[in-house]
Amino acid sequence: MNRLATAPKARLESRGNGRFALAGEIGFDNAATMLAEGLQGFGSDGPVEVDLGGVTHADSAGVALLIEWVASLRDAGRELRYSAIPGQVLAIARLGGVDGFLPKA
Repeated sequence: MNRLATAPKARLESRGNGRFALAGEIGFDNAATMLAEGLQGFGSDGPVEVDLGGVTHADSAGVALLIEWVASLRDAGRELRYSAIPGQVLAIARLGGVDGFLPKA
């Protein structure tokens, strides 16, 4: 079976005014794609808030994706915050000692 056909699905939706919603599964199979999609979608100015309430599954690569979004925007002099962070994401981040890198809205 084609691995791409079974890759977890995730979508990043703009809600306007720097607000976004991330839904679906984020992990090893789609983290690189989602990284690029987010950095392009977030635009070039202003703060960003991402609602994670629709995330149904995440692994360590999914958590790394969220941290990389924060770091990339911070490097550009911008702020990114997360709302509705799922317990699974927080648990993985705590296990890795990186939960402090997921700023909450």
